[in-house]
Amino acid sequence: MATQQINIPDIGDFDSVEVIEVLVAEGDEVAVDDSLLTLESDKATMEIPAPFAGKITKVTVSVGDSVAEGDSVFEIEVSEAAAAPEKAEQKAEEKPAEKPAPQKAAESPKSAPAAESAPAPATPSPTAQALTKPVNAQSMGAASHASPSARAFARKLGVDISTVSGTGPKGRIQQTDIEALIKSVMQGGAGAGQAQGGMGIPSVPEIDFSQFGETETVELGRIKKISGKFLQTSWLNVPHVTQFDECDITEMDAFRKSMKAKAEKEGVKLTPLVFVMKAVVKALQDFPGFNSSLSPDGQSLIKKHYYNIGVAVDTPNGLVVPVLRDVDKKGIYELSRELMEISGKARDGKLSPKDMSGGTFTISSLGGIGGTQFTPIVNAPEVAIMGLSKAKMQPVWNGSEFEPRLVMPFSVSYDHRVVDGAEGVRFTTTVGQYLTDLRQLIL
Repeated sequence: MATQQINIPDIGDFDSVEVIEVLVAEGDEVAVDDSLLTLESDKATMEIPAPFAGKITKVTVSVGDSVAEGDSVFEIEVSEAAAAPEKAEQKAEEKPAEKPAPQKAAESPKSAPAAESAPAPATPSPTAQALTKPVNAQSMGAASHASPSARAFARKLGVDISTVSGTGPKGRIQQTDIEALIKSVMQGGAGAGQAQGGMGIPSVPEIDFSQFGETETVELGRIKKISGKFLQTSWLNVPHVTQFDECDITEMDAFRKSMKAKAEKEGVKLTPLVFVMKAVVKALQDFPGFNSSLSPDGQSLIKKHYYNIGVAVDTPNGLVVPVLRDVDKKGIYELSRELMEISGKARDGKLSPKDMSGGTFTISSLGGIGGTQFTPIVNAPEVAIMGLSKAKMQPVWNGSEFEPRLVMPFSVSYDHRVVDGAEGVRFTTTVGQYLTDLRQLIL
C-alpha cells in the first residue's frame, strides 16, 4: 500500500475558493470519481472528485477554509498498482527539472492569478447561465481582482463587486474600497448609478406570516442561492425586452424522426434542441450584435467570432447552464452526443468551471414540460437569451384549406442597450425561417 496526496485541481481563474462541504472523513473508503469536497466561489459551486480509489487517511481542510489550485487537501492510501502510474508521472515530470542551478533560479514562480475577464454586472455562471439567469457562461470567470474575504464582505452588503474600483496593489479591491462605494451611494455620489443592482431600491417589507396560519421555513439550495443573486443583478442592470414568436417545425420534426434509427445506431438521441442550436448559430452569424457583450463602460460592443451556446439544464439541485463550444463547427450527431454527456454531468453535479464558462448565447428549453410562452432573463454579460416552449399541432391556412402543422412558440429576451426592437424581431423571424426550412442552413 502507498500513500498519495490529493490536491486541488484546476479551478479556473480564481486565487482561492471556499470549502463549504467536506464529504469524507478519515477512514472512509472511496472509489474513483467519488465526490470528496465541495467548493464555492462567488459564481458557482463545484465538487472535487477522487482521482483514484483507496482509504482516506488524513483530511487537511475544514469547512470555511480557502483553498487554491495545487493545495493538498487529503491523503489517501492506495494499492501499489494504483500508485505506480502516479509515481511514473512524477518521475517524468522531475527529469526536466534536473538542470544546473542558474537555470533553476531563472524559473518563473508559480503562476500569478490569471488576467481577469471583462467585468460584467451579472456573470452567473455560471455561468449561469445561467433562464432565466443561470449559473453559466462567463459565470465561472472572476470578474474583479479581490480576495475571498472582500468578496464575502461585498456579498453580505449586497454590493456588485464588479462596480467597485480597487485601490490596493495592482488594482486589488479591498474592504475599504467597498465601504467607500457604499458611502458614495448613501451620499448620492457618482457610484450610486453603478451600484443599483441590489441597493438604492425599496426592500420588501418583512412580515410574520405565522400570524395568519402555520408556516415552515425551508432553506434554498446552494445553486438557487448563487444564481438568485445574479438573476437579480441582471434584471436590475439590463433593460430587458422580450420578443415573442412562433415557427412551423413540421418538416424539421419529420426529418428528425426519420433519422431516429440511424442516430440510435450512432449511440445518440436526436432532440429538437440540437436543430435549434444550429439555426440560432446561423442567425447569430447574420446578426452579430446578438453574439456580443457590452463593454464595461457601456460605450462599445465586443463582438465575438466564436459560437458557444449555453443550454439550461434542470437538475435536482436547481438550474445550471453548461456550455457547448464551437457549435458552428460541429454536426448534429456530435452536438447530440455532447449534449447528452454534459447534461448527465449537470444532473450528477459534476460540472467543472470550464463546462460553464465562455458562453455567447443561451437557450432555455421548457418544451419537454409544457407552457406557452415565458420571459427568460438575459444571462449577462451575454446580450440575449432564447426560451423554447412546447410545440403543438395547430390548423394553419395554406391558401386553400386548413392543414395540421406542428408549431413551436419561442421568445428572445435581449439587452435593449444593444439590440433595438426592429433588430429583435428580424432575429426571431430569421430563426423561425431556418427552423421551418432546414435547407437554408446550408446556403
